[in-house]
Amino acid sequence: MTKIKLYRCLGVVCMALVFTACKTPEIAEKKVNKAVPASFNSQDSTKTNSADLNWKDYFTDPYLTALIDTALVNNQELNITMQEIRIAKNEVSARKGEYLPFVNIGGAAGVEKAARYTFQGSNEAETEIKPGKETPEPLPDFMVGAFATWEVDIWHKLRNARKAAVARYLGTINGKNFMVTNLIAEIANSYYELLALDNQLAIVKRNIEIQSNALEIVKLQKQSARVTELAVRRFQAQVLNTRSLQYNIQQRIIETENEINFLVGRYPKHIERDHEIFVDMVPTMVQAGVPSQLLENRPDVKQAEFELAAAKIDISVAKANFYPSLGISAGLGLQAFNPVYLVNPKSILANLAGDMVGPLINKRAIRATYQNANAKQIQAVYNYQKTLLNAYIEVANQLSNISNLQNSYDLKAQEVDALTQSITISNDLFKSARADYMEVLLTQRDALESKFDLIETKMQQMHATVNIYRALGGGWN
Repeated sequence: MTKIKLYRCLGVVCMALVFTACKTPEIAEKKVNKAVPASFNSQDSTKTNSADLNWKDYFTDPYLTALIDTALVNNQELNITMQEIRIAKNEVSARKGEYLPFVNIGGAAGVEKAARYTFQGSNEAETEIKPGKETPEPLPDFMVGAFATWEVDIWHKLRNARKAAVARYLGTINGKNFMVTNLIAEIANSYYELLALDNQLAIVKRNIEIQSNALEIVKLQKQSARVTELAVRRFQAQVLNTRSLQYNIQQRIIETENEINFLVGRYPKHIERDHEIFVDMVPTMVQAGVPSQLLENRPDVKQAEFELAAAKIDISVAKANFYPSLGISAGLGLQAFNPVYLVNPKSILANLAGDMVGPLINKRAIRATYQNANAKQIQAVYNYQKTLLNAYIEVANQLSNISNLQNSYDLKAQEVDALTQSITISNDLFKSARADYMEVLLTQRDALESKFDLIETKMQQMHATVNIYRALGGGWN
């Protein structure tokens, strides 16, 4: 009868735990919107996408591909991220281990002397191990055995925690892919900037030679009283200014080389390159595909998607804290006051117990954790939509940039041709006293600036081809 009452009491307690646990706070989860426009910049699109190209097929300069190959092995930031992936993978293993039984094996030894006038001491004094042989005092204790504990995952809290860890692990992989994409783009942009600086340096050196020759002519004209000392000084100042510009460009070349060396993961050294091919480079024709392909091609979008999935699962994990947990513990071993008796079957020790514990009063901490999980899920939704929107805008901007840069380059090229011809014309007019020296100086300055602008525009064109490839999600596959 007593057992029946005990079982009834346990049943009532369990029902109370389940009933009170079911009263979880009402929280509305935010749904994610994955809809994107049908095309970029209202242009007709096909599913052909340059992001599907391997970076070795997209970048054909052998010096550039060699740099990228080295960076993918030696870049420190990338290697740090690889360790983060390992940490996330180990976290998955840790979460998996939590819903499996924990089994430990061990042993213990000790000695105890109970007070004579206590319940335990009086029992030991009256107990004989064998007829005529009293219990030892003090009483040694030796034990060896295996012990197991297991939290039964009845609400899938532990399994969901593992699923969340898996989602975050996949997110770190895509984070690494996004870093690879950015690393390749950064090296390519720096490489093209280096080629542009080389060409600007070559232009400056040619202009120094032209201006030096003009200075000598002006000096001769001063001797024949055709010009004054002022003209000589102005031509001399222009030569000095251009020489100063040469050293400025040389410093920028060194800094750009070292930027590339840092990305490649090595100490400063000369970057092998062929700058003469830069002017004749033709920007790669890019196929943008359709915007929906960004969901699969952009690693940062996929990373945000996995982070969102993990955040949703975290809500289920936090919700399970409102429900009672069921634990089972067991032990099997040998225990005796003398090691000799450990081999005796009577020394076998065994136990098996189960417990169910759940929150009943003061669930503020659990409720706060649950609400935080929901807030983080909403935060992850906004982060996903922001990442997707940013990806779309990046592609749209670069497509527009490519078109405008092409038009700008064509006009700049015409400007350079016109000013280059004007240098010869101004020099001839100056020699025949039909133009003053200021016209010659201004023409030379304008021609130099236009050539610099043309090289700068070419560099921006190459940067645009790199940036659109990165924006589409190319480089990591």
